[in-house]
Amino acid sequence: MQQALAQAGRAFEANEVPVGAVVVQDNKIIGRGHNQTETLQDPTAHAEIIALSAAANCLNTWRLTNASVYITLEPCLMCTGALILARVKNLIFGAYDKKFGACGSVYNIPQDNRLNHSFTIISNILSPPSQKLLQEFFRIKRGHHRLREGDVHIRP
Repeated sequence: MQQALAQAGRAFEANEVPVGAVVVQDNKIIGRGHNQTETLQDPTAHAEIIALSAAANCLNTWRLTNASVYITLEPCLMCTGALILARVKNLIFGAYDKKFGACGSVYNIPQDNRLNHSFTIISNILSPPSQKLLQEFFRIKRGHHRLREGDVHIRP
């Protein structure tokens, strides 16, 4: 999860919503990603999508059946769909997303037994630093630039 937080820090530095993801298989990172929707002007350029694509390229297959994905924020509908389609084994995420979360907050797509694949979900892993990074980003975006005690800056 620390590596996913480092990716979120890269997004923060690039003025992107600070979400990071890594894909791990056999204790090795095979894909990394951070949000790049503004940079690429692409609504699908979420951290998870970029990390999954990198992992698929690394393994030369889109089936990531033995992979675990670490994400700093609960995946949205699009990213949850991609995780299901990639057939990942595990999802480990930090903070819940009360507006767009599709793995327990707003929706719980992986538990829908009508789908042909599900994965294990472990949540709230390093949630506080994930939340602080998001809160700091949006405070700055809204014009509240004054840093507060306990604020975090994660640099790549």
